[in-house]
Amino acid sequence: MHALLVTLLVIVSIALIVVVLLQSGRSAGLSGAITGGAEQLFGKQKARGLDAVFQRVTVVLAILFFVLTILVTYVQPS
Repeated sequence: MHALLVTLLVIVSIALIVVVLLQSGRSAGLSGAITGGAEQLFGKQKARGLDAVFQRVTVVLAILFFVLTILVTYVQPS
């Protein structure tokens, strides 16, 4: 059971890294942060299309990551 959970944790971790790297950036670097990046951060813009899918997948993978991490700590190998 422990080996299965660790394997799933590794797969979810790699998938989470890939999905986060595939997402587009939210600001235009340091100049965007100084000149108006806060407007984009706090604005009411919703993600559309592929960005919305990546955002939902990231949330699901993050929740799976935390649940699997907690389960791995409580299930000890015999």
